[in-house]
Amino acid sequence: MKKISTLLAALLIGLSSTAMAQKQEPAKPAAPAAPAAKADAKAAAAPAAPAAKADAKADAKKEPMDLNSATEKELASLPKIGEAKAKAIVKGRPWGGKDELVVKKVLSQAEYDAIKDLIIAKQPEKKEEPKKDAPKKDAAKK
Repeated sequence: MKKISTLLAALLIGLSSTAMAQKQEPAKPAAPAAPAAKADAKAAAAPAAPAAKADAKADAKKEPMDLNSATEKELASLPKIGEAKAKAIVKGRPWGGKDELVVKKVLSQAEYDAIKDLIIAKQPEKKEEPKKDAPKKDAAKK
């Protein structure tokens, strides 16, 4: 019984000391708080700009840049790709696949690794050609 009462006493002392440690500080005067509020408003506005940039990057990730139709300026905006590399990419068109940039030594492997998720090499749609056998069949009938 003594053990239980000692344990309860220790528990009550521990709880009371915790409750006293959590006392709130007295409220500060309103005048000094106003500049802090302005600073908080500026701090809240500042992360909004990077969030807009993050949204733009997210949009860019949704739609990869096509190597076969992008302008030099668009290509130069990719990481590790400058104007000279962009011109080389445009000059080497059409690209059958994005990995050809490394095979044809337009980009190094490190440069390719930096942009491989941001690019694609779309192929033009093939038009159906008329069948060449059709005229021959007609000629054989005559």
